[in-house]
Amino acid sequence: MENKFKIEPKANAAKPTKPGKGSSVFSGIEKGLNLESYFEEGFPIQYLPKILFVLFLCLVYIGNTHYAEKTIRLINHIQAEVEDLRADYTTLKSDLMFASKQSEVAKKVNNLGLKESLTPPTKVVVD
Repeated sequence: MENKFKIEPKANAAKPTKPGKGSSVFSGIEKGLNLESYFEEGFPIQYLPKILFVLFLCLVYIGNTHYAEKTIRLINHIQAEVEDLRADYTTLKSDLMFASKQSEVAKKVNNLGLKESLTPPTKVVVD
């Protein structure tokens, strides 16, 4: 019986090429560091505490960076809020100063039936 599902490869078809050694950046780094000689006998356990310590320092550094950026964003937000509050304060202070002028007070109390005194106050002197 003949195998009908097998497809014969063509003689002139290009052979699949595997990635060339030395063509990528990482393979260049691997050749430069000669990492294969370090791992011939397995993973070097004596360096594990140092590697874990460096990884811990990296995590602390990354966490510190995120915390600093979050704090900077919070500071910028609070500064914008302070500027808005300062502008509101200035506006309210100006409105209050205008409303407390003698002429403005006289206009407002005129509706209540109060009149502004035209005679100046007298000074009482006690011996």
